[in-house]
This record gives sequence, structure tokens and C-alpha cells, in this order.
Amino acid sequence: MNALRLHHLTWQPAGDGRPVLDAVDFAVGTGEVVAVLGPSGAGKTSLLRLVAGLEVPTRGRIEIAGTDVTALTANDRPVGLVAQNARLFPNLTVMDNVAFRLRLASADAQGAQSALARARSTLQLLDIEALAQRLPGELSEGEHQRVALARALAPGPTMLLLDEPMSHLDRRLRRALRRQILDLGAGLGLTLVYVTHDQAEAMAVSDRIVLLHEGRVVQQGTPRSLYEQPASAFVAAFMGDMRLFDAWSDSCGVVKLGPLHLCKPIDPLPGAAPVSGPVRVVVRPHAWRIGPAHARGLPARVLRSACLGAQVEYTLASDLGEVLALTPRAPLLHENGAPVSLTLAGQGVSILPAA
Repeated sequence: MNALRLHHLTWQPAGDGRPVLDAVDFAVGTGEVVAVLGPSGAGKTSLLRLVAGLEVPTRGRIEIAGTDVTALTANDRPVGLVAQNARLFPNLTVMDNVAFRLRLASADAQGAQSALARARSTLQLLDIEALAQRLPGELSEGEHQRVALARALAPGPTMLLLDEPMSHLDRRLRRALRRQILDLGAGLGLTLVYVTHDQAEAMAVSDRIVLLHEGRVVQQGTPRSLYEQPASAFVAAFMGDMRLFDAWSDSCGVVKLGPLHLCKPIDPLPGAAPVSGPVRVVVRPHAWRIGPAHARGLPARVLRSACLGAQVEYTLASDLGEVLALTPRAPLLHENGAPVSLTLAGQGVSILPAA
């Protein structure tokens, strides 16, 4: 059974010229971590608000664990939401913030005590029990986000919705909180739907990515499949650095890009027979191989280089234009101005139909 199923979900607020979400249709398996990725304005946050019950869809329906919840209120859905700018009640302690929703559901003093006990155990789970009596204004940004996470987890949801939960944190804190969220999700058996505009973060956290653009799903699949087999130039560009080249495919499916022949035939349309004609080649920086100037390949010249720790980033001039190459750091660097020869590896290269 799917943890979440969206059936042609459409949301068009009154007065808007076009839908914010347009026939969005996908499923999330129980225990799966799915990243909803896309640029600003793609509809990512609106999608989470619809699933959480904070907005009502114009058309379509929402199923959670096989039950249609489209007409249910937010309090009646087994989900927890951590918003991008999660606001804690400034006049309540951390303990009271985490227990707030639980207390609303309590009918008597015994229920209130149970709410506090549940809140305390949730703080212990996140190792932030020491913050229990602090006010939100006394918390760091990292602590604030952990408390917001505790507040979402305290009612015992089966699914956690996370909307850019680490956008305001530095890299070290993002990595630590990301690891904690994934560990908690796995330990508690939660399904995670994680919204982000950062493709690197989406690839790091998810089992599967759903990429939105202008309110529509443009591609979904594993992080690797979206990176290595993009369905369009938009997907290719959004999933990381790349160059898009016009090329030609012969009747055997061999793609010719200037003097380079991609010896492994690549089918621009999976399952279809190769057809000769124009195609477009997506090349990621790590696909380039730099060799000596006299070797066969694409003649090029090093314009500049930058050491990035274990890798070196080269910018090179060639007859195909300026290209970016990312290579493992070697004892001997190619000097600026040096002539070299470029070839392409199979990994990091994908083919799209001509525009």
C-alpha cells in the first residue's frame, strides 16, 4: 500500500490565471523518502500544504495509506509538517511548544499530563531535552529547527512533510540535521516527503525525486536516473552543471559531436530504433577526459583551473565553445594556456531529441 497517492491534484486559487499545481499525479511508498524538487514558484510548498490539509484542492484527490483524506481537516490527517519558516510560539517554552497540539486533543488533566510526557520523550529522542524550559528567542537556528521537528513528531504521525527545513542553516548544521532526520525517519518507520530547490540536497536525502516545473511533474525517478537520463533540457540543467551541444546521430545510433564519436550507441528515445538526424548531447563536467595535445580527440586549451580539494575544475576553450571539466586531482596539473585533447566518458553523457 502506498503511504501517499495524489490523483491528478490541481490547485488554482481564486483569481489566478493558471493553476499553481496542474494535474499532479504520483505515489509515495511506505517508508520511502521522496524529494519534491523544483525552482521557486514550481508549486512545491503548495503541494505540501494540500497534503497537510492546510489548503483544499480545486480538483483531484489525496489518499494517505489508502484512505481518501481530501475532505479531512489538518488535525485529522496522520502527518507532521515542518515548514520552511517554522514559527514557534514566542511566549511558550520549548516543552509547551512541542506539547501544544497534543494538549489541544486532551480533554482532561490526565490527558494534559500524557501530552507533556509525550513531548518530553520526543525531546529526548532528538537529544534536546536540555532545551525544554527555554523560550524560542533563546535558541540558535539549529536548535529552533530541531524543536520544530520535535513539534511535528510529537503527535506520532506516519508521514513527515518537510518544506526546505534547512535553508537557513550553514553547511555543517545542514549535514548534521539531514542525517538526524533520515535516521529518525528510518527508526520510526516514517514516510518522508522532502521539499527543496537544491538538487544536491535532493540527491543526498531521497530514494526518489519528483521534479516540478510550473506546477507540473516533468520527471520522476531515482536521483541517478534524473541526473544521468534527463527527459528534457530543463531537467538536465536543473539537475546540475552541464553543457548542451547540437550533434548528429547516424543510422547505427552513434552520435557525432565535432571530432568526437560516442562509440557506445545511445538511443535518444528509449525502446525506439535509432534514427539518423540531429540530436542534443548533455555533457556533465565529470564526463570530460583531458589528455595530451597530440592524442586523438577534441583539441582544446586550458583557460584556467581551480583546485577544489580532491578535484580540479578546468575551464577550456575548444571548437565546441568553452567547456567545464571536473577531474580527480593529479600530481601534475595542466597549466593555464596549455594545449590538451578532450574525450568523453560514457558516464555523464546523455542524449536528447533535437529541439
